[in-house]
Amino acid sequence: MSKRKPHNMRARMERACRALLGTNHVAVVNIDPSGQQCLVNWKNCSRIRSRQIVDAVCDIPHRWTIYLSVMCQKANGEQYCKSVEVAPQGNYLAAHLTDVIEAIYTDLRAQCNQQHVSASGWIAIPSELTLDETQAARIFEALGAWNQQIAA
Repeated sequence: MSKRKPHNMRARMERACRALLGTNHVAVVNIDPSGQQCLVNWKNCSRIRSRQIVDAVCDIPHRWTIYLSVMCQKANGEQYCKSVEVAPQGNYLAAHLTDVIEAIYTDLRAQCNQQHVSASGWIAIPSELTLDETQAARIFEALGAWNQQIAA
């Protein structure tokens, strides 16, 4: 007779939380200089305000995919973005992502023409999933990245 694996409540909760995040297509979005940060459904660009989803993002380590972008506008009004996608190795809590993001974020901003920079932001998805440019642009546009006010 085979021996069954013992009940592991922590592993069971992690699987349930990851499934919840996957079905709701959750992404954490941050936009500067306004300092706006929110949870969105990356498929339909709607905001998520569920406490259960917030806890699932913050309390459990995930394999993250981070899409960083700097939105620029030339003097003639032409808009363009400079972007990079990063997938750090290992599982990270949401609170520990800042170290990973900051280094790449500052390098990306430094590569851009500072006279053209109008905004910058990142999209962090708690799964191994890639975003293409059009999806990321749609998310940033829905949250008003191109026309924003600086936080007081």
